[in-house]
Amino acid sequence: MSKTRSPQFFVVYLPLMKLKFPKKLLVDVFMKWLTFAGVIVALSGLVYVTGQQILRLSANDPQIQLTEDIANSLIAGNDPKSLGGGQTTDIATSLAPFLIVYDDAGKVVATTATLSGSDLVLPGGVLAAAKNKSDDRVTWEPVKGVREAVVVKYYKTDATSGYVLVGRSLREIELREERLLKMSAIGAAATLAGQLLVLLVLELARKKHSS
Repeated sequence: MSKTRSPQFFVVYLPLMKLKFPKKLLVDVFMKWLTFAGVIVALSGLVYVTGQQILRLSANDPQIQLTEDIANSLIAGNDPKSLGGGQTTDIATSLAPFLIVYDDAGKVVATTATLSGSDLVLPGGVLAAAKNKSDDRVTWEPVKGVREAVVVKYYKTDATSGYVLVGRSLREIELREERLLKMSAIGAAATLAGQLLVLLVLELARKKHSS
């Protein structure tokens, strides 16, 4: 099936296709375009990185609230095993948030999470960082392809101390990051092509006016 061209195509591109461009003119236009190209690529990259960071950091928001609420509940004396509701989540397949409570030695006290039927083992450095900073926010990949946004909070009472971990899948966030990357790349490519066309038209007009 043939593709219908827009009226703008015939107005702008067809006259240019019939022109013969001197080599010097093309070189001049290209050199001017390179400066704009560098700025356009840099700005497009900045837009992507900013958007990606906003998406990733926002993925921690529910966990930050939940870790604080659960830590306060434990400080108030509630039993860790009563907090999960008795349900477990396989993080390899589920997008649902999950909870793990550790004692001060890093031993699991209560959990709502499994990975393909097995308990989760958190790297020890995460717990140490949470204890030093009150909480720690990391991207955790227990196995390839399973990536979780995890927040760990340290709590302490006169009688006990430990860590509260709440996490959730990054699958949907990373799909949005991929879409953002594609949109940024398409936007940059379209802007680069448009800028080249504008420079070419302006240079042709200048040459015609000066001749």
